[in-house]
Amino acid sequence: MIIAEVSIFPLGMGMSSVSEYVKVAIRELEASGLKCTPGTMGTTIEAETSDEAYAAIARAQAAVFELGAGRAYTVIKMDERRDVESRSVEDMMYSVRDRNAR
Repeated sequence: MIIAEVSIFPLGMGMSSVSEYVKVAIRELEASGLKCTPGTMGTTIEAETSDEAYAAIARAQAAVFELGAGRAYTVIKMDERRDVESRSVEDMMYSVRDRNAR
């Protein structure tokens, strides 16, 4: 199971707001069929394989370029677990919260 947080945004656009570019990237991630959770600093995706995650990220980055960006900055943080089946973001959060409650 892959859980990744992805941030994609254009550079050198001469403007302080990049929300339109972020929106198309998120839209493309959601269109991939992967579970996506947009956040303030990135979008969390859940995939079965790293190839599946990278393909969705590549499509999201391409969408930013198609909107007119000449350069895109992409940050990927990825956790791959092969020792546990089907561990979701919610499972991870529950585990952290459960440990903090003790």
